[in-house]
Amino acid sequence: MATAILFFSGIRLVKSLVVLSRHFRVQEFTIGFIVMAVATSLPELFVGIAAAFQKNTSLALGNVIGSNIVDLTLIAGIGIVLVRSYPIKTQETKRDAFFMVGMALLPLVLMFIGGQISRLDGAVLIVGFVGYIYHLLRRRRYYPKKFVSPGKKRMVWHAFLSLASLAGLMLGAHYVVKYGTFLAAEFGFSSLLLGLFMIALATSLPELVFETTAILKRHAELALGDLIGSVIVNSSLVLGVTALIYPISADYLLALSTGVFMLLVCFVFATFIELGQKLHWKQGITLIFLYIFFVILELFIKP
Repeated sequence: MATAILFFSGIRLVKSLVVLSRHFRVQEFTIGFIVMAVATSLPELFVGIAAAFQKNTSLALGNVIGSNIVDLTLIAGIGIVLVRSYPIKTQETKRDAFFMVGMALLPLVLMFIGGQISRLDGAVLIVGFVGYIYHLLRRRRYYPKKFVSPGKKRMVWHAFLSLASLAGLMLGAHYVVKYGTFLAAEFGFSSLLLGLFMIALATSLPELVFETTAILKRHAELALGDLIGSVIVNSSLVLGVTALIYPISADYLLALSTGVFMLLVCFVFATFIELGQKLHWKQGITLIFLYIFFVILELFIKP
């Protein structure tokens, strides 16, 4: 039930924020790379905050690692297969993809150095997030395309829905962490593993909805921006805020192995973008099989 609340609140919030962004005639680039990247990462953020207050930050770390893997394999793969050919329009997108790899690496390096992600490390991650947003805002003049306003009445209604969805995210995140902690203790598996799979899939579904909708409406740049931005937001803002509330610690070997796989996925995705002007359906299938391999590796091969 808590997972369902988290899921539906996240999807509703994404849809309402798109409408609000259109009302203010926000550029397509800004919506995809900033508004939606943050909005679709809000479920992860609220789970992280709830986990920090309940002192179960390994669940938050697992959720971020799992969500990043899901975004760049399952969700990206499904989107690419749906359209069979996924255009890459700008050189900046290619640079952002490799910047994403660096941002995904940063929290793992901080954890390797200190054995945990401390409050100071959390501040470093948030500074990285702010720097990335500033970098994006400097580039937005190169993407002049804007959405058309849907009208004032719809704006008021969707503003209300956004607030209601935020409340739903807070409630859902609280109970997801509460019951997730109970299930992990009851069945004898780590909170990090629970975050990697069950919770990561639930919190990544808003990305799937937004990605699929954007692709089918031929807004490829917007969809690609959301994918890259979501990974960066998860790795910087989400982990940074969580660590500021309560330092993040987890099973070191499990965190290291899953983190390395996440980096591999980020590098493969960035390499696919670098190789040409389009992502092809074969690459999409490769990404989907990468996720299947990850599930088999974590659940069935590891002791």
